[in-house]
Amino acid sequence: MFRQASLFGSDEPTFDPTFSSAARSQLSAGSWVEYVPGWLSGSDALFDDVMDTVEFTQRTGVQMYDRMVDEPRLTAWWNENEPSPVPVAILADIRWALAERYGRHFDSIGFNLYRDERDSVAWHADRHRRVVTKPVVAIVSVGESRPFMLRRNRDDEHGEDGGASLTWGLGHGDLLVMGGACQHEWQHCVPKRRRATGPRLSITYRYDAR
Repeated sequence: MFRQASLFGSDEPTFDPTFSSAARSQLSAGSWVEYVPGWLSGSDALFDDVMDTVEFTQRTGVQMYDRMVDEPRLTAWWNENEPSPVPVAILADIRWALAERYGRHFDSIGFNLYRDERDSVAWHADRHRRVVTKPVVAIVSVGESRPFMLRRNRDDEHGEDGGASLTWGLGHGDLLVMGGACQHEWQHCVPKRRRATGPRLSITYRYDAR
């Protein structure tokens, strides 16, 4: 798998505990997104560490529209109930920094690997919105930048679509956090691309409030 190293991404990974460049956008009265560009430095080194440590699999038999397909990305999962520690030490430090800032006990980490321009994930909202009210979902992106899109849910009752989508180019250590009613009112996706691109790794922190 070819990956173009970024100019400053191969240093020892560190992150900004002060979140000094964070910018919060209010999507609606109850939904918000916080974007922290370049929050993690040394992102290429973290990418390599995760790839060397984490065992990825491809889920099969995934429902996509009207047919069953192999999921067009690779995934892995860690949660605190497992006997093994967080796969890479800095991911544990990130976990506690996010917990302190957002007031949530993040008990799991999902790893989503988009290998090239053909990998993607369709429009969806996180399933754990069904068991967590107003969940906070934090995504650290390393590797190449890929579009991450948000759109408001369609209002079928009034025959209205969700309006224009919002797009962030996430990669190279960017952090994006979705909060409030975002998982209830909005959907997100990582679309396929027309041009060749290097791999992107999404490291997603969630929690189960049950």
